[in-house]
Amino acid sequence: MPDPAPVPEKKTPDLVDVTRIYYEPAAAELPRGRQVLERWPEATRVPVESHWRIPELHGDEANVDRWVRIKREALVLGIKKSLQARPNGRSADFIAPSTANGCAMACAYCYVPRRKGYSNPITVFANIEQITGYLARHVARQGTKPEPNQCDPVSWVYDLGENSDCSVDAEISDNVDDLVTLFRGLPTAKASFATKHVNPRLLTLDPRGRTRVRFSLMPARVAKLLDIRTSPVAERLAALDDFAAAGYEVHVNLSPVVVHEGWLPLWAELLDQLGDATNAATKAQLQAEVIFLTHEENLHRVNLGWHPKAEDLLWRPALQETKRSQSGGLNVRYRARDKARYLDQLLGLISERAPYLRVRYAF
Repeated sequence: MPDPAPVPEKKTPDLVDVTRIYYEPAAAELPRGRQVLERWPEATRVPVESHWRIPELHGDEANVDRWVRIKREALVLGIKKSLQARPNGRSADFIAPSTANGCAMACAYCYVPRRKGYSNPITVFANIEQITGYLARHVARQGTKPEPNQCDPVSWVYDLGENSDCSVDAEISDNVDDLVTLFRGLPTAKASFATKHVNPRLLTLDPRGRTRVRFSLMPARVAKLLDIRTSPVAERLAALDDFAAAGYEVHVNLSPVVVHEGWLPLWAELLDQLGDATNAATKAQLQAEVIFLTHEENLHRVNLGWHPKAEDLLWRPALQETKRSQSGGLNVRYRARDKARYLDQLLGLISERAPYLRVRYAF
């Protein structure tokens, strides 16, 4: 494995230092939109017709030179117009309508930039009351879950952060607060989101077991190269007991699993660290998802312009095969036969080093 390369430095210790807010006028009129605008009163405000069409942010490959700067300094306010809870069945029963899109972090393998193109900073959807109302009605229509599945044995599970990181979103607005509050009062459903950011403010939200937080983990040496602008892996591990004690259901995502020379010993070390970091109460409810790397050709080309060292691990033609995505993009993933072998090796390692950890989903 190559040594981690230096990554672009932040001007401030914060993930965001907003200097420019692009807003749909209708979003700025809503209470949540006003909250966000008032938080950064000195930021330049730029009205836009649509959060999807902002040429200086989206769809311009030249923005690769400003990848991290855009994520730190730009923020978008919009209205979520299409409200739909899509069936999933893997990690969650349903994918909830997004309350945000984009991310201030810059993981080198992230699929979110494919949606709007390139840097894709955070868009906050201001019509939160409309979104939570839709979700409450959708949950009510499902009734009681008829039988257990890999998502949950009792509750319908709704993934909240398909196109964002909810822990980061909670640094920007109260949308995540409202979602945790909503699911706290829904006895037949749970919220769920994956995160690479430790946000201590979430510990105050009193989820009462109705929100599942899945902390994404990978060996620290690999994360230093690929998980740009995220909380260090050691910090994520240290947060597990705190979040469990605060009333969250705490799981871990072993994701993405990146295959390289010497990868299994690094995962063995991480599993030992996981055991050392968690108490008996956390271990008793800890479950895992295991997701191997899928990468994408266009993102590969973008990464070569701002963080090429990451591609030494992510783009491995000798190990990978191609597949067209539903959107028509060219994805690469480990060859099926080899991936099955890698998965067996990792699951065997989990059984040996972390026998308390039930793997709920592996892909």
